[in-house]
Amino acid sequence: MAEMTTNESPVRLEERAGAGGMRVAVATLDVPKSLHALTLDMIRLLDGALARWEADPSIACVVLQSSTDKAFCAGGDVRSLRDALLAQPDAMPNPVAQAFFSEEYRLDHRIHTYAKPILVWGGGIVMGGGLGLMAGASHRVVTETTRIAMPEISIGLFPDVGGSWFLPRMPGRCGLFLGLTGAPLNAADALFTRLADYYIGQQDRGNVIDALCQVAWTAQADAGATLDLVLRGFRCSAEAMPASEVRLHFDAIEAMTGARALTDVVAAIIAYDGESAWLQRAAKALSAGSPFSAALAWSLQERARHLGLADAFRLELVVALRCCAYPDFSEGVRALLIDKDNAPHWRPPAPQDLAQCFEAPWPKNPLADLN
Repeated sequence: MAEMTTNESPVRLEERAGAGGMRVAVATLDVPKSLHALTLDMIRLLDGALARWEADPSIACVVLQSSTDKAFCAGGDVRSLRDALLAQPDAMPNPVAQAFFSEEYRLDHRIHTYAKPILVWGGGIVMGGGLGLMAGASHRVVTETTRIAMPEISIGLFPDVGGSWFLPRMPGRCGLFLGLTGAPLNAADALFTRLADYYIGQQDRGNVIDALCQVAWTAQADAGATLDLVLRGFRCSAEAMPASEVRLHFDAIEAMTGARALTDVVAAIIAYDGESAWLQRAAKALSAGSPFSAALAWSLQERARHLGLADAFRLELVVALRCCAYPDFSEGVRALLIDKDNAPHWRPPAPQDLAQCFEAPWPKNPLADLN
């Protein structure tokens, strides 16, 4: 028996019959024109569905995917967020921004702590908020089309959606490098940086879901191990993967990010003059990016290093709302996505600007109940 939203819904929900009387729940992001960028409506649909499925003993596992091969999710709907900020420039916190970020982070936290296995199919573009959906899932698939990035440096934001928690947990200091530069990751990079678990051909997505529906799920069985068994049957060989840029340039990344001051790290990255096109693009992105975003990314790596997941999300919510009030975010979205002139006018941050970003704008954090 299938339960599905209307065709006009940005998130299609269904429950597919599986063997043994259990069912496989599937949530499909379905806004191809925006590359499935997350809106508050989509966040609420996903969060409500995940809550219901977690409480339903007949649901064996959940699959989260998109309706197209081009992208899983290209991030949050920052255009609409910018409009809301411009409509209420003096509001602190902006009510639209608070609703969006608090509910997005709550959804991401739910995925991280979900009681049932969640398979995220991360084919195509996975950026920003899309990585927030993927990073915490129990089973994460990447393909030959996967392109992951946290490009917030280019829009005056910072690596959020749990980035302050999962970036420092990557090998060495590559999480810091990725947060500062927004450098893109392929499938091999995702596996190396612990953002993915399996490399499977994009053409096998439907076959994987069909196979999950043929498994004899039982309420007593270890559903996570069962899902692993199915995915291993479709896993591609290591030889089929592209080379990992992060692994290839790991020593160079460590050298560039080894200083104890942000200014020295930024200078080292920007000064790269080697032959790697990937590192050249990373240096260029940092050089052209928001200095305020770089400062936030650096500070969050330090402040969140020893925080638990829930505390990291609470900290990010404070910073996100303050960051939205700083002019770089609206200017960055304008330059990249609206006017598309790629010529943002960044405001050099003063020390008090950065300090204020860590001051809570309310007496009680809306995510205070997360644990």
